[in-house]
Amino acid sequence: MARFDGIDPATATGEIAAILRAQTARWGAPLENHRLYARRPTVFRGVRAMWTGLDASGLLEPPLVALLNRRVAILNNCEF
Repeated sequence: MARFDGIDPATATGEIAAILRAQTARWGAPLENHRLYARRPTVFRGVRAMWTGLDASGLLEPPLVALLNRRVAILNNCEF
């Protein structure tokens, strides 16, 4: 359980709203970490830039990224 509540996706605008909608379409709900990052749009854009850069670099294959995400979620006691 997060110590802070994320934003309500219904109040999101612009790029943040588009990303949260895409996450809802793909996973059924926006990712909680993105709802938290969205409390500060500059932080949100920075985090998204990091993930976009990692995806574009081609350094990690998609199956490995999925495994890493799951492992980090487990370490953080996050239901992924």
